[in-house]
Amino acid sequence: MKSWAQGEAERIQRWLIRKVEEAGARGGVLGLSGGLDSAVVGALAARAWPGRAWALVLPCHSDPQLVAAAKDLGTALGLQVVTFDLSTVYDVFTATLARPEDRRLEAGVSRLREANLKPRLRMAALYHVAAGRQALVLGTSNRSERFIGYFTKWGDGGADLLPIGHLLKREVRELGRFLGVPEAILKKPPSADLWPGQTDEGELGFTYDDLDAYIAGDRDGLSPEVRRMIEERHRMTAHKRSMPPDPGEEEEKHGGTFQMA
Repeated sequence: MKSWAQGEAERIQRWLIRKVEEAGARGGVLGLSGGLDSAVVGALAARAWPGRAWALVLPCHSDPQLVAAAKDLGTALGLQVVTFDLSTVYDVFTATLARPEDRRLEAGVSRLREANLKPRLRMAALYHVAAGRQALVLGTSNRSERFIGYFTKWGDGGADLLPIGHLLKREVRELGRFLGVPEAILKKPPSADLWPGQTDEGELGFTYDDLDAYIAGDRDGLSPEVRRMIEERHRMTAHKRSMPPDPGEEEEKHGGTFQMA
């Protein structure tokens, strides 16, 4: 009898193959960070399209050890690994956009704004490479991250397909174990590598175990403060989970009709 992980892996692989065929594409491209989510998506892509699954390693003032580990991981998973260092692009971009009035930004706002530029540059690189290879861009966000909007809009949130977008973080870990993702990655603290020492849970203020339990409806063991933080993040990031609204859509929601002047 098949395990849940085996059945789910086969189901996702069939879905990936079908979606790429429907689009008239040849394979998939993903950004490989060396973390759990991208490793699982990479493993699924390599199984779906042997020789036509490309992993882009896109350092941007990143730790060289993490970059080397991501390359090794991609090779071990059977992916076609391509590396582009975006550090100089990032420096030129930030210098070009710099304005004196930006100095008035709060330190936290300024750091987050600069950090969000990295995944947006990576998204541009992914689509550029995908276009040259007749491939679709695979996102690596999971259901837990999507529920609280923990991704950069039009950055790592920009993709054609979300192979694990329906899975909780704990389910991604179980799937990764079945797919042969190294134990060190399964146990590695999740991090978007936005700045040195940054971890997802440290930034969020709660754990993925807490978040998964909340989404799954197992909330009795969660403190009121944790529930409040999760609900607030879900509410404040609703715009990330939908296409940009237009006036006609807004009118329809409120029972009116939008007419051109």
